[in-house]
Amino acid sequence: MILGNINHLRLVPYLPSKIKQSIEYIKDNVNINTPIGRYDIDGDNMFFILSDSTSRHIHEANPEYHEKYIDVQIVLEGHEGMAICTLPPYTEVLDDKLEENDIAFIKTPKEETILVLHPNDFIVFLPHEVHKPLCAIDDEIVAVRKVVVKIAFNYLYLK
Repeated sequence: MILGNINHLRLVPYLPSKIKQSIEYIKDNVNINTPIGRYDIDGDNMFFILSDSTSRHIHEANPEYHEKYIDVQIVLEGHEGMAICTLPPYTEVLDDKLEENDIAFIKTPKEETILVLHPNDFIVFLPHEVHKPLCAIDDEIVAVRKVVVKIAFNYLYLK
């Protein structure tokens, strides 16, 4: 996983070019007036979903992972806790939707750690990296406007 801020991409010079391109696209094209929904950047190879959500208590959600797509999660408004686990998704699979929706939910591992993302922060999850988004910080439920860019992993290597 890679953590950064969209206004300081120079601090993460090792970002693959297509991931950097997706972040710059969001920075240049998405604002408070952009309607929620799905938007294509390059069809199913690279697209994003803009959503208005609320955070939730950490115990109310299960961690997830993906196989085919990279997640680039960008907080636009509000703040969220992002529970992560640096170990592979070896715990009990609770809901396997990898084939149809490229997502599987697993039982929360005991090694879970919380990161806090503020406006303009982003986090990149590669396939199989376990994460639990939209966790409340200090049990405070808040509104969160965010973008999740989905990038097909094999798309990173296409010219």
